[in-house]
Amino acid sequence: MGLGQGEILYHSIKTNYHAMIKNFVKGKTAVFIDASNIFYSQRTLGWRIDYQKLRKYLERECALVGLYFYTGKIGLDNKQAVFLQKLQDYGYHVTSKEVKIIRIAKDVYQKKGDLDVELVIDVLKSADGFDTCILMSGDSDFAPLLDELKRRGKRVIVMSTKGHISRELIERAKYLNLKRLRPYIEL
Repeated sequence: MGLGQGEILYHSIKTNYHAMIKNFVKGKTAVFIDASNIFYSQRTLGWRIDYQKLRKYLERECALVGLYFYTGKIGLDNKQAVFLQKLQDYGYHVTSKEVKIIRIAKDVYQKKGDLDVELVIDVLKSADGFDTCILMSGDSDFAPLLDELKRRGKRVIVMSTKGHISRELIERAKYLNLKRLRPYIEL
């Protein structure tokens, strides 16, 4: 029994949808996640990423050689500690540092837990071990990193969401909207 026309179209869309990352990576692939940027992307999307599903999806789609997660942490937050331990159990390399509380005006404070420098250092130190870099961030501060990776002959993909992806990154790399991965990575 064959597929009907509507079923063929649905199957074709679903197949292309699933193979999205596979179509753009080449060789060994390393993924670097700017947790702060992705946190705000998830708020915009209205759903959260299941990081175990993300890992499994990436393993199906590419020759995954590294999965790195960068986040600020707040004191002895037990819920966060459990989450970070789960990530490590799933095979993520987790880098974290204490969030700083910065006074910006009288009775006005801002939390700052920026790990951009650590992420850049790790990408450059490990660049000989991958052919494709997937950067899960939309932060324009990473534009020079993408330029350097491309200069070294690396393929670069950025994943984020509309409203959280800078023009500078879109101009330098293949952009994939996380929204399109919802069926595969949603918690």
